[in-house]
Amino acid sequence: MPTQTVEHPLTNVRTARPSSPAASCAYRGIDQLSGDDPIMFDLIERGKRLIDRGIPVLILGETGTGKEYLSRALHAYSARRAAAWVAVNCASIPESLAESELFGYCKGAFSGALPGGMKGKVQQADGGTLFLDEIGDMPFSLQTRLLRVLSEREVIPLGAMRPVPVDLQLICATHQDLKALVADGRFREDLYYRIAGGVLRLPSLRERTDRRRLVMQMIADELQLDDAEEAAQAPIAPVALQRMLAYAWPGNLRQMHAVVRYSCAVMNGARIELHDLPEELMQSMAGETAASALAAPARPLQPQAVVVRVPGDALRDERNRVINALVGSRWNISAASRQLGMCRASLYRKLRQLDIPHVRDQGLPAYAAA
Repeated sequence: MPTQTVEHPLTNVRTARPSSPAASCAYRGIDQLSGDDPIMFDLIERGKRLIDRGIPVLILGETGTGKEYLSRALHAYSARRAAAWVAVNCASIPESLAESELFGYCKGAFSGALPGGMKGKVQQADGGTLFLDEIGDMPFSLQTRLLRVLSEREVIPLGAMRPVPVDLQLICATHQDLKALVADGRFREDLYYRIAGGVLRLPSLRERTDRRRLVMQMIADELQLDDAEEAAQAPIAPVALQRMLAYAWPGNLRQMHAVVRYSCAVMNGARIELHDLPEELMQSMAGETAASALAAPARPLQPQAVVVRVPGDALRDERNRVINALVGSRWNISAASRQLGMCRASLYRKLRQLDIPHVRDQGLPAYAAA
């Protein structure tokens, strides 16, 4: 059955629960995560072989590469799929609450405890999968207790007289270098070797060869295109797609999803155009063009073209005014729009109305006004 996550308002702990099919569309089956990228395909195949062997899995990767998505997909593929998938963000739990949240407590264990006690997240994941996100940020004092859970397969809640046996699949994830943390004395070496039974290193988005397919699929998901043919021909202008494929994506899949969601929301037509992309992508394009210009060999200055205005021709006059502003600002849309007294979106519309191609977007040589 599809699942959704319910997030604890204080500790950022998420637990899988049944939901409607629409709520689960963001989480794909494990085979769909590999896309067309050979690195991802090999990683997925290795994960499928590990998940039902009782071996703890450690997922490494930059922020936003989809570590939680992979964890959820591995759980859904495993023999434990009918049981709970419990996710805990180790970086967001206050250290004063971390022990009780993870390991639970008995009635009367401390002042303010719930009358009936509380099962910790380790016990909640019994029979299923426990996902410890950002394991590198787990307080050192809790690492020893986690090591006991893994080695003895039991947990001792606060105030309990005897341990409680647990059976769970552990998946951990981090963007940090755990070996460096071990060398600095901030992460237990014995715990590292216990959780790193099988290491899966997710590639960054800039390393993946299936970025085009990912963009198309995300747009299809956002616009709720169910037909496979529609998904393969997602509505996006070629120049906008080229900009997205050329972008470095420092935020990886998380950033790409945010960009696609924004562009689908603001597009004012049947497809995503270049001006529908967020400002961060446009600024990156301007920076790349400026860097290319600085790297190019210096050329002698050319006299500026003289603009001949035709009296009475309002359209030509307007076109000349816009081109002069663009040339004067070296085709910087933000600077040109300020000079013309309009916003960036209005200037992009004006370019389309006056049939003025943007030289940076179209890869055309600069030209003077007619």
